[in-house]
Amino acid sequence: MGASEGPQTYDGTGLKGPLDGLIVLDLSRILAGPTCTQALGDLGATIIKIEHPERGDDTRGWGPPFANGSDGTPTDLSSYFMCTNRNKLSVGVDIATPEGQETIRNIAARADVVIENFKPGGLEKYGLDFHSLLTAYPQLVYCSISGFGQTGPHREKPGYDLMAQGYSGIMALTGAKDGPPAKVAVGIADVMTGMYATTGILAALRHRDQTGQGQHIDLSLVDATVAWMINEGVAHLTTGQPRPRRGDEHATIVPYQTFACADGHVLVAVGNDTQYIRFCDFLGRPDLADDPRFATNANRVRNREALIPMLEALMFEQYQADIVAGLEGRKVPVGPVYTVEQTFASDQVAARGMRIDMAKPGVDRGGVELIGNPLKFSATPVTYRRPPPHLGEDTQAVLDWLAGRRDAPDA
Repeated sequence: MGASEGPQTYDGTGLKGPLDGLIVLDLSRILAGPTCTQALGDLGATIIKIEHPERGDDTRGWGPPFANGSDGTPTDLSSYFMCTNRNKLSVGVDIATPEGQETIRNIAARADVVIENFKPGGLEKYGLDFHSLLTAYPQLVYCSISGFGQTGPHREKPGYDLMAQGYSGIMALTGAKDGPPAKVAVGIADVMTGMYATTGILAALRHRDQTGQGQHIDLSLVDATVAWMINEGVAHLTTGQPRPRRGDEHATIVPYQTFACADGHVLVAVGNDTQYIRFCDFLGRPDLADDPRFATNANRVRNREALIPMLEALMFEQYQADIVAGLEGRKVPVGPVYTVEQTFASDQVAARGMRIDMAKPGVDRGGVELIGNPLKFSATPVTYRRPPPHLGEDTQAVLDWLAGRRDAPDA
């Protein structure tokens, strides 16, 4: 499908995913936990999202933009909420009341997984903490997400993506070389924590299915963000030296960065010395490949301050399309720097189903556009069954299920 054909449309029908039949009690909100439960929902699990019956998930109010209703007024579906809350049932429950706590325990009794992101110890007063629920239902996989974890000197501190990025060291490495520390533009600490949570839950379910034994998973935003410091973190541990901020440049590969050109920006990723020779040929400067200062990657790293300004001047004389065509023809990794608009209008995004359209009655356009799941299975594809729910729209269906008046709601 070409870019002009628009997003792929899903009406809730289709194959069931590989996690069909799995029930997840979702006590999480904001981004990390919902990222995890949306991933599980895309794979076929039934996700029962518990929300305060009046306020709902905080992100319902994080806008604009919002999806408008058929009358043109904003609904409770902010774009932030919608990005991680498809394939879920919304149940309005006040966790602070005995009735609400009983409802949640009744769901837990039927669930395979519980996920929450309260402060450590925050659910104990409700009898919904991991110790209480695992004692009552030892088959549960119970995942707790917090800012700093259930242990350690900072366990009581609240957890936010911004603080995790600052604490982990990633902000010290992000941004212009001569500028201040910068955060990643999206909540990457939350997203990566959600991905680790998904992996941990699936591993714990494998153990549960083999032994009958559930367990508690303790996951923190800071731990997850420190973990994805990867090569830069290990480089510091190896040398004991500070790591400099390099902007778009790579720490150990040169040239591997953004270059300004006559009409925009391009990315060049020269991964080996042969590619570097071809890159210099495109620029009409084969002497830069012969120069012993730059002939090997190790020497280019050592002498980057001499090389990069020359490359920047040569690239600035070229047009983006000419650079991309010229380097692709020489099999040198290259690509444009897209705007968000260009990304979602691209033929690649369309062909890979990364822009989807889900029907949503009552919304002004009759549906909502979302980002697709990147997993491509050959036998059990991800499914898009339910668009993000309005607050509490599935409360009665879940209560009827708990009371035995109907089968489990289809999510």
